Amino acid sequence: MMQKDTLPRVPLEEYGEQYFQRYNYADRPLGRFSMYWFARRYYAALVRRFAPKGGKLLELGCGLGHLLGLLQDDFTCIGIDIAEYSVQQTKLNAPKAQVFVQNADDLSMFETGAFSAVVALHLLEHLPDPKHTIAEVHRLLKPGGLFLFATPNPIYSLRRFKNPKTDAIGKDPTHINVQPPAQWRAWVTWQGFRVLRHFGDGLWDVPYLPILPAKLQFALFGLPALVQVVTRTTFNPLALGVNQVCIARKER
Repeated sequence: MMQKDTLPRVPLEEYGEQYFQRYNYADRPLGRFSMYWFARRYYAALVRRFAPKGGKLLELGCGLGHLLGLLQDDFTCIGIDIAEYSVQQTKLNAPKAQVFVQNADDLSMFETGAFSAVVALHLLEHLPDPKHTIAEVHRLLKPGGLFLFATPNPIYSLRRFKNPKTDAIGKDPTHINVQPPAQWRAWVTWQGFRVLRHFGDGLWDVPYLPILPAKLQFALFGLPALVQVVTRTTFNPLALGVNQVCIARKER
């Protein structure tokens, strides 16, 4: 675990309803057939594919609660989020789930080996000490349990064409722990997880080129990601993902 005096500062003032009116939530539609809509169904499919059947599922940073809403009939779902607004929205979108206002830095409220799956979509980069949280996730999971997370990839192939201070990764001041794929893989394997898949989610943060219209670039660069989502596969290489997705299993 990192020393407390070396941990990055958590900008707590950014969290709340206003967070969903800024940054990546605000930039992209959330409705039916949007990128967000497809992504949540894709992640739900991955959970169903790789997690043990049934049991309890915990989502760290449950956001608006749509993923739990998709999985609430497959698992006993529990969600936590630091923002009261998120908890309120999750109760609306996943009425069968239990939801708590809770910081993912402290998971001591949950029993060891209580969960079949833990999901953290765009959560770990917000934590001052994600290595500690990964260790806690390992504690919470049953042997054979699934850990699925998505987090920004700061070294994806086309980022050299973006301004790293204003792109989808850099513009969000709550991204205090953006790490390259090798670091996440090292932390996960060090805790005793076996990485099943580690891949990219697509080049969706257009435009990259000054000449082509953004919509055309989205269609061109986003095609592999669309195929991956529709086929519910995991073939997209890390270099072709603004975000990296990791699927890991607790071995014992």
